[in-house]
Amino acid sequence: MPEQLDRAAKQRLVDEISPWHHSIDLGDGVVTPGGKTPHHLYDELRRLRLPDMANRSVLDIGAWDGFYTFHAEHGRASRVVALDHYVWSIDFRKATEYTSHQQATGQPIRGFHTVRDLWDPVGLPGKRGFDLAYRLRNSHAEVVVKDFMTMELAQLGTFDVVLFLGVIYHLEEPLRALRRLRQVTRGIAVIETEAVLLPGRSDRPLWQFVDAAQLNDDPSIWWVPTIEGLRAMCLAAGFSRAEIVAGPPRRPFLRRRRSMNYRGVVHAYC
Repeated sequence: MPEQLDRAAKQRLVDEISPWHHSIDLGDGVVTPGGKTPHHLYDELRRLRLPDMANRSVLDIGAWDGFYTFHAEHGRASRVVALDHYVWSIDFRKATEYTSHQQATGQPIRGFHTVRDLWDPVGLPGKRGFDLAYRLRNSHAEVVVKDFMTMELAQLGTFDVVLFLGVIYHLEEPLRALRRLRQVTRGIAVIETEAVLLPGRSDRPLWQFVDAAQLNDDPSIWWVPTIEGLRAMCLAAGFSRAEIVAGPPRRPFLRRRRSMNYRGVVHAYC
């Protein structure tokens, strides 16, 4: 049975956790204050064009607070697995303070997993939001705390739908990541990523190397593809077909001399 808490009790529990990444409806009018607001997630769902999940198995890689895990459950998926490791191991309150300090003092921002005070793969401070939402929504999703790039994939099996949202550009080896993604996909993989539009190269299959100083002061970002670069790499990784679902914005790009970033989506099929 779902845990019986009134609205005030739910809100107190939500307020004890900060920051939230996803805005998640916990019932009784209580919605977690995610950096991804309900409006943002509504727009994101339209761009993703997710397939029907009813009676299908779903793997959510990089689950974070669990919005898409719970979305799959709401969509009557037959099996849902939430997998994460990196963000669940980060103390985001301390990480925010650390980032502000480094910026103010002109020092480089190091990967959070290299700063001992920020990284706790045992206590999993970044998983508190997921755990609370899981509990209050009476979720039955399977939860896997593993690094997707190093874990034994046979432990997962294969899935009809695999969600790989906001993950690929954080990985040092994107081609190997997509090959591993292909191993766990038996239907469709939905891949969403930071993407770049390069003047005069919008149709070229390119990947741009970046560092924390170049994009969002985020030390975990490595590679940002053109959308054609992502599509081409999906094919190189063994998917039989890859469809661009959300490409560059349609506003004019003429006369621009600088690149522009946006969020792109590719559906890759087995």
